[in-house]
Amino acid sequence: MDRKKELIRAYKETPTPMGVYQIKNLKNGRIFIGSHTNVPGKINSHRFQLTVGSHRNKALQQDWNDCGADAFSFEVLELINPDKVPRDNWLNAVAALEEKWLDQVRPYDENGYNAHKEKK
Repeated sequence: MDRKKELIRAYKETPTPMGVYQIKNLKNGRIFIGSHTNVPGKINSHRFQLTVGSHRNKALQQDWNDCGADAFSFEVLELINPDKVPRDNWLNAVAALEEKWLDQVRPYDENGYNAHKEKK
């Protein structure tokens, strides 16, 4: 029983893959870039929302409805090594990495599904 508890504790303490991902429409090339501290979970969430027609990004949802699920790819762009970033800085590190990718790819307007973010 102690071994089982030890395994459960180790699982709970193991960080999930965190970083930046993209959803790409393979028919028109438009891209959505996002980030999360649990990339696999967030990608699954997007896929589920798109499948049931409840995604908050209306343009992405419309293209999903029009083109079908097979027209989209989900890809991890970059992950953060949790051993190199203090736990209390994970959210900031993920946000900074997303900014880097947004600046690089510029998935706005006709190029993508992201909304322009206001500069602080």
